[in-house]
Amino acid sequence: MASLTKWDRLVRYVSAKDGKIRYGEPIVSDAKPDIDELAQKGGLKVKVLEGPTPIQAAPTGEEDEVKELLGPLTPKDVPIIRCTGLNYKTHILETGFDLPANPTLFIKPGQAVADTRHPVPIPKLGQEQCDYEGELTVVIGKDCKNISEDEALEYVAGYVSGNDVSCRDWQMEKDKAGMMPQWSFSKSFDKYAPLGPCITSTKLLGDGGNLAMKVYVNGELRQDTNTNDLCFGVKKLVSFFSTGQTLAAGSLIMTGTPGGVGFGMKPPKWLQDGDEVVVDIEGIGKLVNTMKFE
Repeated sequence: MASLTKWDRLVRYVSAKDGKIRYGEPIVSDAKPDIDELAQKGGLKVKVLEGPTPIQAAPTGEEDEVKELLGPLTPKDVPIIRCTGLNYKTHILETGFDLPANPTLFIKPGQAVADTRHPVPIPKLGQEQCDYEGELTVVIGKDCKNISEDEALEYVAGYVSGNDVSCRDWQMEKDKAGMMPQWSFSKSFDKYAPLGPCITSTKLLGDGGNLAMKVYVNGELRQDTNTNDLCFGVKKLVSFFSTGQTLAAGSLIMTGTPGGVGFGMKPPKWLQDGDEVVVDIEGIGKLVNTMKFE
């Protein structure tokens, strides 16, 4: 399978040399480096990448140093985010549901994309039941439509750690959500899909099917799973979501979240102003954000 990218890992960063925002490939020796930790310590070196989009970025032959690590994508890079509801088998069964025959889809807009290490603004109507969802997130590398599962990885550029920030009362309660639960409005506020710390290509992670994921809130482990528990894996999601509709280059697929969200705890543990959420996925690294109530 030919690779869609000329990089193995891509970061977007503020240059320590001139303060400009650039793309880069981290210069690392470990097979599974902690990109966030290296950036926080200072001195993270990168090979400079340039191109019209992150996916098309290519090495320039120059090296640089990271002053500040940003999310690898911006809203203008992401035409749409397709999200998958209830997709971890253990979580589905523990909630009392049968395993579904097909994936459940809902949409977040590109404006939900946000940087790692930047606060997530929580509007007033979202503060009562603010929640987190750590998710392996797929980056589509080129346009595709009606593709088979066998073809799916030919259209995937890589993976990034994501947080599907959610507003549960506007998702579930009838006086707010309506007669049926709705997921799009309650999860689509600006910067409700932070991403980071890098995009790791399929050259390194294949189909993303055996990656450990841990989510922490203020240092407390809340979600602990492996993507081998996904009911519908990356190939199935890319194929199914491309049925009758074009998946545009740069668009994202969030693959769903496991048990351990605040909503499912007894009593529920909602996020509060200033809470820090860390989504750490094996081979990709840590996405870190604090919640900032407006």
